[in-house]
Amino acid sequence: MRLRTLLALLGAAVLVLVGPPLLTTGSGAETGTQIPGLRFMVPNTPGGGYDITARTAAKNAEDAGLTHNIEVFNLPGAGGTVGLSRLVSEHGNGKLAMSMGLGVVGAVRSNHAPKTLADTTPIARLTEEQDVVVVADDSPYKNIDELIEAWRKNPGKLPVGGGSSPGGPDHLAPMLMAQAAGIAPKQVNYIPFDGGGELLASILGSKVAFGVSGVGEYLDQIKAGDLRVLAVTGPERVDELDAPTLKESGYDVNFTNWRGIVAPPGLSEAERDKLTRLVAELHDSPEWQKSMEKNGWDDAFLTGEKFGDFLDAQDRRVVSVLKELGL
Repeated sequence: MRLRTLLALLGAAVLVLVGPPLLTTGSGAETGTQIPGLRFMVPNTPGGGYDITARTAAKNAEDAGLTHNIEVFNLPGAGGTVGLSRLVSEHGNGKLAMSMGLGVVGAVRSNHAPKTLADTTPIARLTEEQDVVVVADDSPYKNIDELIEAWRKNPGKLPVGGGSSPGGPDHLAPMLMAQAAGIAPKQVNYIPFDGGGELLASILGSKVAFGVSGVGEYLDQIKAGDLRVLAVTGPERVDELDAPTLKESGYDVNFTNWRGIVAPPGLSEAERDKLTRLVAELHDSPEWQKSMEKNGWDDAFLTGEKFGDFLDAQDRRVVSVLKELGL
């Protein structure tokens, strides 16, 4: 009996030594990135920048084997503050994260939201991107100077649409653009939409004279010829777009947007670290690097306390710019 037991133990040891490993490279288990039941909230409508970022991140994380079956869901409203309130209410939920960016920072201020980003757990800033100034393909404005000339003549009759609430990137960019063109920001007829998806229909339907949104949101429509891009808001031209910067066109504007991820408050250190590790592994993956290039996103990776400090600075920046613009 003892001999049979000894042989069984030896056989088991051999199987462990020569058998295939249960954990393989890319499984996500080796680095502790597997979060079963992970849900990714998008605080605006489908088709917007937060939505594209969240769905791209989820697919890339799954393709890279970092975790599996991430559920992405939309909870739009009030420029992202409805989703923010829901996130904050999920105290201690380490299986929930939210896609967000400068638009939520602005919406908190403009909507006097009871919950702020200071109530969340900062995970990571992911990307930075320029905004684009776009019109429908059948628009009478063929270049940025033609648009500005008409805008100067009657700012109120040329509505501009953006996919964020007042104080968000799609609002601040055209306000800075107006100021640079000699138009009083208070005269601008800005129409906010809950994300780039809603805005797109209004641009194509000529409900607004022009729109301002992120490069990644409208790159496909620009390439397809549905939208005409007149300018980009950042410091340099975008390789895939035949459009000047506002600055080289004579309008002193240098503006970029960013996007990141936050989680509910009250996470354990282990839960926070696992989410951060998942995002860090995603950032380093070939899948994500290809997606950034495809969408015209610049790498702006920042995690933890440094990202939290950045969020505080962005809140102060929004307040400062709104005061400067008299808004």
